Amino acid sequence: MSWANKKTFKRILVANRGEIACRVIRTARKMGLETVAVYSDADNNAVHTRLADRSVYIGAAAPQESYLNISGILSAAKACSVDMIHPGYGFLSENSEFAKACADNGIQFIGPPPKAISEMGSKSRAKLIMAEAEVPLVPGYHGNDQSDPCLIKAAETIGFPLLIKAVSGGGGKGMRIVDSADELESAIASARRESLKAFGDDQLLLEAYLPTPRHVEVQIFFDQQGQGVYLFDRDCSLQRRYQKVIEEAPAPGLSDELRTAMGKAALEAGKAIGYEGAGTVEFLLNGEDFYFMEINTRLQVEHPVTERITGVDLVEWQIRVAAGESLPLKQSELGCHGHAMEARVYAEDPANNFLPSAGRIACLEWPEQDGFVRIDSGVQQGDLVSSWYDPMLAKVIVWGENRSKAIDTLTQSLSSSYQAGVTDNRDYLIFLLSLRDFRNGAIDTSLAEQNVHQLTLLQKRKLLVVAALYQYRIKSHEAPTGNFSSFVTASPFFFYHQEQELSVSVEKKDQLYFLTFADGACKAKASWQQEPVGLSGRLSIEGEIAQCRVIPMPGQKIKVFLPDCSLELGLPGYQQQANERKADSLSAPMNGTVTTIAVKQGQSVVAGETLLTMEAMKMEHMVKAPRDGLIADVFFKAGDQVTLGTPLMAYQDEAHVAT
Repeated sequence: MSWANKKTFKRILVANRGEIACRVIRTARKMGLETVAVYSDADNNAVHTRLADRSVYIGAAAPQESYLNISGILSAAKACSVDMIHPGYGFLSENSEFAKACADNGIQFIGPPPKAISEMGSKSRAKLIMAEAEVPLVPGYHGNDQSDPCLIKAAETIGFPLLIKAVSGGGGKGMRIVDSADELESAIASARRESLKAFGDDQLLLEAYLPTPRHVEVQIFFDQQGQGVYLFDRDCSLQRRYQKVIEEAPAPGLSDELRTAMGKAALEAGKAIGYEGAGTVEFLLNGEDFYFMEINTRLQVEHPVTERITGVDLVEWQIRVAAGESLPLKQSELGCHGHAMEARVYAEDPANNFLPSAGRIACLEWPEQDGFVRIDSGVQQGDLVSSWYDPMLAKVIVWGENRSKAIDTLTQSLSSSYQAGVTDNRDYLIFLLSLRDFRNGAIDTSLAEQNVHQLTLLQKRKLLVVAALYQYRIKSHEAPTGNFSSFVTASPFFFYHQEQELSVSVEKKDQLYFLTFADGACKAKASWQQEPVGLSGRLSIEGEIAQCRVIPMPGQKIKVFLPDCSLELGLPGYQQQANERKADSLSAPMNGTVTTIAVKQGQSVVAGETLLTMEAMKMEHMVKAPRDGLIADVFFKAGDQVTLGTPLMAYQDEAHVAT
């Protein structure tokens, strides 16, 4: 008899979407629970809706009308007679009102009590509680007086640099680093605006900014009987724009004494708020000193690395604890085995300040999963990546006997992952894994920000070689019988990248290809294999062997892959898109919503001045004046939706027309 049949709990609704909804559904079904998915207009026919036993429509694409709509989700739950609701992470997962509403409607919320969520949801309240529990804190201001004069005075006392954080924040939203008093007032206003948009709360706190700490967190678990354990630690120091990109467990380089001290402090933090279920206590680690940051009262995105080193299914534990069971294991029974890493593959453009990328996925292939590699994803080939939600495409999770083997396995897994259709951060992740400091364990929260990934000239040349040989192969198969040589060598192959036209001439003699560029030449050999989409190949470029992949894309484009890099290229007939705009254009840098307009028609502006702000995929972006000038037209107002490349404003000496 299954676990579910022994309990009164038989049906669970997952109040989320994407990869976390898929992940929860799989464990719930393994336990014998019936599953219910919910979806918005943007997620019709999404993967998570097909995995569940039943799916229910809950509203429009805007999160406020669907995944953040408490009454809508509860209506779906009652219509399906569910016994439990799992909130996943993000959306309503740390909303105490939602947890209370579940209880009021006789539905078991899979998470901590509303009081614990409420107290930890306020970073200022959390820090007061932790101070009483004698958990170490970073110096700062956590008071109720939120007036500008009070915050400015507190900042002067703390000193610069300092960190502004949203009291209800998470994921880097509502967070700003302030280096001097001159920046403080505008940073406060911006952080308030972003926090209000993301969390419905514009209260802030201030902390002394530690430039190069490590971000180390401890996974805790408490049952309803008050028993608690910690499942070791994770290092989440590799971040960009305050968003984690690579996480690992256990945190490297910690002494046994330090690891134990952090684990015990995390348990004390949980006890101080009467915690139940899965939680994460986040610390800043500065040398041998650690400071409490916050408790995330939910499952973390990076929870799989803890699962891989402990052998524990954390979602199963969540469900069991919510059903009233005691913790399955005691602290002395928990072990830490090997090393695990997770890389977050995002639809974003690292070359353009990591702005989110929306569009349709033309091709998507992940490495085969086994005992060493796991892929958590909620998207599939053909899906439309919406600007409404978080841009994560997947989490690539690996395990190795030691840290070095885990890094190698993760690098290989990412190298054999192929996505075409939207810009992603695959190459950036591979680059981070190759950094000497990272491989040596010399990591802190500034490492990813300080190392900007750009294609080298050698990588660009190799990618162009692959593209040219691919086109030669394609054209040779199109050649009329008996006219092969003249057909494929009559003219160079042309490619387009960043408004540049690139030409490559290819001539084949026996099994050797001779390629000529505008600034040089090389020799290569190639063997190709047909794939479901495009071709894979084994190339020898001047004697250097490389595996490659080429994927054709809509709009006369191809995406070319090598193990450590990739490049999207236009082909003849390719029309320059609006996103390939001139440097001084006042165009939308992404699909999204205009949130504020900072200037008026006829106003003079100076280079670098903020003109408006946009929000997409839960991140705020400021559009700044590229040069001095007079604003002749403002084409949109706050609340308007705009698409990538759409003119937003026009200088007096321009002739833009809104489209």
